[in-house]
Amino acid sequence: MNTKELNDKYLLPTYARANVEFVSGNNATLEDLNGKKYIDFTSGIGVCSVGHANARVNEVLCSQLSKITHTSNLYNIAPQAKAAQKIVEASGYDMQCFFGNSGAEANEGAIKIARKWGGLDENGNDGEVKRYKIITLRHSFHGRTITTVKATGQESMHNYFGPFPDGFVYADNISHIEDLLDEHTCAVMIELVQGEGGVEPQDKDEVKALEKLLKDKGVLFIVDEVQTGGYRTGEFLASNVYDISPDIVTLAKGVGGGIPVGIVMTSLKGVLSAGDHGSTFGGNYLSSSAVCEVLEILNGLKSEGKLQDTIEYFNTKLEIFYMSNQKFFTSKVGIGLMCGLRVLDAQTLTNIINNAREAGVMVLKAGRNTLRFLPPLTITKEEIDEGFKALNSAMSRV
Repeated sequence: MNTKELNDKYLLPTYARANVEFVSGNNATLEDLNGKKYIDFTSGIGVCSVGHANARVNEVLCSQLSKITHTSNLYNIAPQAKAAQKIVEASGYDMQCFFGNSGAEANEGAIKIARKWGGLDENGNDGEVKRYKIITLRHSFHGRTITTVKATGQESMHNYFGPFPDGFVYADNISHIEDLLDEHTCAVMIELVQGEGGVEPQDKDEVKALEKLLKDKGVLFIVDEVQTGGYRTGEFLASNVYDISPDIVTLAKGVGGGIPVGIVMTSLKGVLSAGDHGSTFGGNYLSSSAVCEVLEILNGLKSEGKLQDTIEYFNTKLEIFYMSNQKFFTSKVGIGLMCGLRVLDAQTLTNIINNAREAGVMVLKAGRNTLRFLPPLTITKEEIDEGFKALNSAMSRV
């Protein structure tokens, strides 16, 4: 049996997979089973931030594998502690970290921190009023677990999977959040740039006003940076771009460079105690070693100015592409290397993605009929040029 036949027989049909099988990669270039090469403008949905088969990351992983891979969090893990230090220092916040394995797990951790905090009074004792409600946005996406699906404001994702945990309330937009606050609200959780919701950046002034409102009301501010974190927006966190100081931040995807990792970080250092939360695999020697090396690479790109140069070059090429194909698109959106083009309709978007793959460039779909771009942060100018050349070729057949 070939891979597709094995998939059909043994895997649950939870993905609408394209019939392509990649066997190798080099930075932003992928090669399939037949030797065909593709420029990857997706980086595994924002995961392979330092490209495919990054030599530095591979060397660190191979070295760690030859020593020790996993012991559990019952013992000290040096690379986990170092990874936490690198994350906190890069963020600029006074926080501590918890390591899991995915963005959904990171958001679960954030919800648990907020819920426990909401049940305590100012002295750390059980409070009289239980604050448990968490407000999220209508087009948000926070994960696939039962709790994070309910935290997700896209109602179509709630079909079939209830009953859900109580306490999630959905705001139509940021300005609507104030109307929903009550004595039982413990937190507001938002994405500063909605990814699955359509590469939708929030308005900076509205976010700043929300931060002040929440501080005045004594409500926690959670920022889901699963897709925006790790320099995707040009700074380590989108929160840095928006000049805010959240109480809780979640990370995953790009900070692991392809190795599964999820992180919740918070300034509420004393809320969780031993036994309140845990993860068998989270932050083990292998994953946290990957995080350390990925951040070393990305910190270097940022400090040397190479990241900003790549962002400007990619966005210049994207603007040219957008202007040359305006009959298909209505607007250009995004921040940094998290970009999108609004497409006229869903069928046209599907055609573009399929034609692009045939032409040798990988792009993504996001909500609100958006063509999404999440290239590796290490992508070269040559790869960018080749990718847009293939994309222009694809558009001629839409």
